[in-house]
Amino acid sequence: MRTQHRPRLFWLARLTVLLAAVMSMTGVVGITPANAAVYNSCTISRCADARAADATWASKGYPTSAGWYTWSGGRYNYTGGRFYNREGQLPSGATYYEYDVYPRARGAARDAYRIVVNRSTGVTWFSPNHYTDFYRL
Repeated sequence: MRTQHRPRLFWLARLTVLLAAVMSMTGVVGITPANAAVYNSCTISRCADARAADATWASKGYPTSAGWYTWSGGRYNYTGGRFYNREGQLPSGATYYEYDVYPRARGAARDAYRIVVNRSTGVTWFSPNHYTDFYRL
């Protein structure tokens, strides 16, 4: 008579290994690189694009629900909703929301360019590399 527990344990072990591999490849584990930085101003390329996106998101009232929003030129832009600052790079004690900088076709993949807004103070940060570095706008 065979026991049914071995196959389940085998698949559980395989699933655990697979999830660990996916998490490490997608950056869920060890999100903040050791060389991450926060800057008090933004003078790098694309800062003007981030400022323009910030102005448009501000005109929409900085939506707090994740989803697609109509943009100019028949394009769309996405907000991911709340940004939890888990890495602790931005000032603590604030509620932040994240918004994509560049519009695209609805449903298209997101790129790495984001702005993060402190809704209480209105201070906006630009991250050109998906939260590795932050530049204050």
